[in-house]
Amino acid sequence: MQHLPDQALHMVSFNVPYPPNYRGVIDIFYQLKAYHALGIKVHLHCFSNGREESPELAALCASVSYYPHKSFYQALYSGLPYIVGVRQSDALLKRLVEDEHPVLFEGLHTCLYLNHEALEHKKKFVRVQGVDWDYFRTLGAAASNYFRKLYLEYEARKLKNFELGLEKANRIIAINRSDYNYFKENFQSVSYVPAFHANEQVRSKTGSGTYVLYHGNLEAVENNQSAMFLLTRVFKDADIPFVIAGKKPNDTLKKLIAKMPSVKLVENPSNEALTTLIEDAHINILPTFQTTGIRLKLINAMFKGRFVIANENMVSDSHLGMLCAVEDEPEKMLDRIKELMQIPFTDAMIQHRKEILMKFYSNDYNARVMAGIIFDDAPSYLDSPITLQE
Repeated sequence: MQHLPDQALHMVSFNVPYPPNYRGVIDIFYQLKAYHALGIKVHLHCFSNGREESPELAALCASVSYYPHKSFYQALYSGLPYIVGVRQSDALLKRLVEDEHPVLFEGLHTCLYLNHEALEHKKKFVRVQGVDWDYFRTLGAAASNYFRKLYLEYEARKLKNFELGLEKANRIIAINRSDYNYFKENFQSVSYVPAFHANEQVRSKTGSGTYVLYHGNLEAVENNQSAMFLLTRVFKDADIPFVIAGKKPNDTLKKLIAKMPSVKLVENPSNEALTTLIEDAHINILPTFQTTGIRLKLINAMFKGRFVIANENMVSDSHLGMLCAVEDEPEKMLDRIKELMQIPFTDAMIQHRKEILMKFYSNDYNARVMAGIIFDDAPSYLDSPITLQE
């Protein structure tokens, strides 16, 4: 492995990325691990939202600095989008100007100082984890409370306006192709590097499972929406064992599942229990109604599970689409489920999956791609078909 021991950068994280137990911090934590393995010195800056200081991060980074969130009212009246306004720190700005290292801002949340005059001399990069204004707009459209709807729509407008400041970044780095296409239409310097993740090898099992699995944080609006879609449109009259697993399901979801004898709810599973569910399922089914953001659920299912059924929104990356059964209509989803439940998962299928995943979703390779983008004098590694350079 070629190391880059003379390279250093500042990395600004929207939260403390340990433990890596939800999608945004998972990407950041395993990105840090990959940089550490390459010998890149990372000066990590974390805005803490109730998370404690982490010795695990100290072991991976040249330095780690922690900053508290501003209060709700301080952020609300700043005129900034709330997720940006809570992440203000004079101490962070002071540390960023002390040297010549480039700065990687993780998420639009962290970009308050992207255009600050004190950082004009710096190379600055933004890793976008979705189209935030569109996400807030979608949440607003789904909100039942009138005042929450107004708040989310107002935040979406502020985020869309704040997003214009990304034009000052040396490069925007998108996490999936859908986001890449959006940002490429609106900004000049855009690249695509897939999400970093916890998987180092494909662990899919041969043979057959006995159930279909949907998993996700059920407290999130988009995941609850997907679970309800599957229950009411796909599995409503199907006598097929179906498991829904995730954190904090709401009462409406629980009551509906209780009426369906073929459906089982696994509430708040541990990471180990969820991994076992993914590995033992015959099919992982993963529709989404959100077109942007990280697809870690899909990547995990590919590395750990057998068959995967997804919709077009979930498969925003053509390489992952090659490994899925892709259906949008509920009737066609059910037909595909019935078909795949009769087919065992084979060694040949696993080998094909390994060829795709280890080529395009290797943390080591993608860390080298990121290094090529950030450091002019580092090997560029930009000949990969997954990294779109214009």
